[in-house]
Amino acid sequence: MAGPPPFRYILDTNQFSRQDLDFFLRQAEKLEEQRREDIFGMLEGKILASLFFESSTRTRLSFETAMLRLGGQVITTVGFQFSSISKGETLYDTMKMVEAYSDIAVIRHPVEGSSRIAAAAVSIPVINAGDGTGQHPTQALLDLYTIFRERGSPDGLRIAFIGDLKFGRTIHSLIHLLQHYNVEMIFISPLDLALPESYKKSLRKQNVSFEETEDMKEMWDCDVAYVTRIQEERFVDKNEFDRLKNSYSINRAFVQASRRNTLIMHPLPRVSELSTDVDDLPNAAYFRQAGYGVTVRMTLLLLCLGNFPEGQS
Repeated sequence: MAGPPPFRYILDTNQFSRQDLDFFLRQAEKLEEQRREDIFGMLEGKILASLFFESSTRTRLSFETAMLRLGGQVITTVGFQFSSISKGETLYDTMKMVEAYSDIAVIRHPVEGSSRIAAAAVSIPVINAGDGTGQHPTQALLDLYTIFRERGSPDGLRIAFIGDLKFGRTIHSLIHLLQHYNVEMIFISPLDLALPESYKKSLRKQNVSFEETEDMKEMWDCDVAYVTRIQEERFVDKNEFDRLKNSYSINRAFVQASRRNTLIMHPLPRVSELSTDVDDLPNAAYFRQAGYGVTVRMTLLLLCLGNFPEGQS
């Protein structure tokens, strides 16, 4: 049975309402509770085009794993150098070819807005797996699902965002989803990596409570801490990156000082901002978070293709 219209294409977190998000969370939870042998075959005969023109590990592999676990097949290209774009082919022409070879496409591209160009070129569903510093909607849905599985409804939670708030597309995307809930947000970053004004304006418009600070200790009073790395690849000036790269470092002792048993999330990869001595703490959720990625992306593939079985929607 087909999902509601917002799940035909997954391009931007702004496309979802609270009703859409509640629907999605229910479907993902139902799918996760099923046995793997009951899931296999739901997308038999379908082909996913996995188009990753920018580096990725978790997103690409979880999408491909999701399609394979559903009984579908995958065709893939990784990097510009292995596609005809390196010969001067436009993204539009590439997508017209992909449309002839597949039933659904997932695309990551370094240029913001590229997923919309891709979707406009074809009639098959297109999923944005990250476009530049813009949006990463499937990661945001994964992050929302992680909060839901680990802490229940986001309503009433105090959530800290830590690190690169200027360039962090995972943060930008999750903020858009969370503004549909009764949450309080704390933004912790160096001044030079503060959340862009456009996102703060949107939060004010939605009457979402938030604070900004450089003080890491504010995390101790939060239910969830979403930690991100300082992203070297987004800096034009390497000296600026070198100055900011070690702004924050969270270790086991710091996490255990939390007054709320703060859930620690991270989209990964990590570098120096989160110590490995945090990994075995029960409230360290980032590897579970990555694991939820397969369930979330199976759900999205089924919704986009209208293949949820009767009784699932």
